[in-house]
Amino acid sequence: MTAIVHSLEPITLVGAGSLSDSDIEDSLALAPTLVAADGGAAHCLAAEHMPEAVIGDMDSLDMVQAAGIPWERLHEITEQDSTDFDKALRHIESPLVVAVGFTGARMDHELAAYNVLMRRADRRCVLVGETDVLCVAPPKLTLDVPVGTRVSLFPMRAVTGRSEGLKWPIDDIAFAPDGLIGTSNAATGPVTLEMDGPGMLLILPKAFLPLLVKTLLATPAGWPAP
Repeated sequence: MTAIVHSLEPITLVGAGSLSDSDIEDSLALAPTLVAADGGAAHCLAAEHMPEAVIGDMDSLDMVQAAGIPWERLHEITEQDSTDFDKALRHIESPLVVAVGFTGARMDHELAAYNVLMRRADRRCVLVGETDVLCVAPPKLTLDVPVGTRVSLFPMRAVTGRSEGLKWPIDDIAFAPDGLIGTSNAATGPVTLEMDGPGMLLILPKAFLPLLVKTLLATPAGWPAP
């Protein structure tokens, strides 16, 4: 698939959902190239940032907002079989994407964002919410978090794995979205996770966004493209 945006650094991707006043600035400090998914451009302009590209079907960006963006930065993808988050993520070539504005507001949009993370599990992407950050757990990673840190695991499909440094180890547990899940676990020290497949969402408190980004960038092995 041809990339619209190429960057050797992480990219901030902004959606049209809920975000705080500081979300874009905090994300840009970690991922300095700014891209918007359709109506997310309005958040960028409100924060006085011009996105490098706007990608989507353009049904959420009004003409006044679009008029303030150079036409060559507008990339319309008209097909209706995928969300704007998917359209944008699959056309970005970058070591990691920090995605803000894809949670909150409509619940169906938020669920659709989790679906995109799973279907694009080969792409490192951290989703930023109001209180938490999450990503698809890679094959193996170690997080140097303080004792007592909440570490939640939510399976999006049947998946197994192993852990060190969790109050409740995950070894020998068959996780599934309609079965056992691993939310509200806690760190007893540095946490190491090994997953047998790309099926688990890793959820941490929002304060650990910089650590999660740094850890994912330093983790060499990712999931293969589907």
